[in-house]
Amino acid sequence: MPSTNGRASRARRRALRIVQFFALAALLAACSGDQSVLDPKGPFAKGPDDLFMFVFWIAVVVFVLVQGLIVYTAVKFRQKAGDDALPVQTHGNTKLEIVWTVIPALILAAISVPTIQMIFDLDEEPPGAMTVEVIGHRWWWEYRYPDYGIITANELVIPVGVPIRLEMRAEESGAADRGVLHSYWVPKLGGKQDVIPGRMVTLNIQADTAGRYLGQCAEYCGLSHANMRNRAVALDMADFEEWVAAQQQPAAEPSDGLAVQGRELFTANCAACHTINSSSVAGADDFTNAIAPNLTHLMSRKEFAGAIFDLYGRDADGNFTDEPNVDLLKEWLRNPPAMKAMRPADGIGMPNLNLSEDQIEVLVAYLTTLQ
Repeated sequence: MPSTNGRASRARRRALRIVQFFALAALLAACSGDQSVLDPKGPFAKGPDDLFMFVFWIAVVVFVLVQGLIVYTAVKFRQKAGDDALPVQTHGNTKLEIVWTVIPALILAAISVPTIQMIFDLDEEPPGAMTVEVIGHRWWWEYRYPDYGIITANELVIPVGVPIRLEMRAEESGAADRGVLHSYWVPKLGGKQDVIPGRMVTLNIQADTAGRYLGQCAEYCGLSHANMRNRAVALDMADFEEWVAAQQQPAAEPSDGLAVQGRELFTANCAACHTINSSSVAGADDFTNAIAPNLTHLMSRKEFAGAIFDLYGRDADGNFTDEPNVDLLKEWLRNPPAMKAMRPADGIGMPNLNLSEDQIEVLVAYLTTLQ
């Protein structure tokens, strides 16, 4: 009859295998999808990826060598029946001590030299870089293009093949609980960088191919941290120049009756936090510390509310259509805190204005004109 200790031992082994399986599954899940660091799309992501693979293969060689020696030793020098003699002891062997001290030191040197070089290379401002100011708010990202007079949010639009120098800081406010750390991260285009209140930090990114790249805040910053996403949208140069020209235009003047009513309602209820530029480019006053995203060209983006909701519908393949996601916008305006899992007591984020259905209708009519 099996002993209690034997059953307990087998149960522990089964539990360990289950834990290992789920740990491996979690690891594989983390290395796939839109946020894979193993699929770099620009030089500032490719460099660290190459360094990782270099270190990885060194680790593989060391692992195979060490485990091979362990297996060889266990088999070759296993105790044989009737052999009770004490094996030859090598403790204190000077030559062996030197060998297994020098070899790890050489391996560490081989790893540390390119690692240090990579750190300095990533920190240096690349020639011809375009500057974009990034401000981390709770819980959304603001982007300012000082050379173009553009202010936008959630979607960082950049030209393909051009190095981008992000100058980043976190929101500062009179409310002590709002000055928190964030961490900017678009895995396929560059590394992570902590964003700190009262201090400007930099990060270089670049996209070699056009596309939409998922990013997010990688530093816990409060209740809605998991919903603080962003997108880097890389456009060919001609498309980028067209985007810049459109962004530099003032907000569209509504002509439809519902949209006109919506603008009046927006001015009365929303303009205290959201800005809509009436001049051709953002003025000096517009570059002050923002409370909420600039909505001048809201519908030129594909996502809103920390880049977690779609502004436009999607087709069967998951691609955006040209039809605004009106129903989702209405749902958002009915109760923003519930949509983004925020507590009213936080006092941060878009509040519930308790709008009527008629008010929501005219507001959406106006917002969808902000192309």
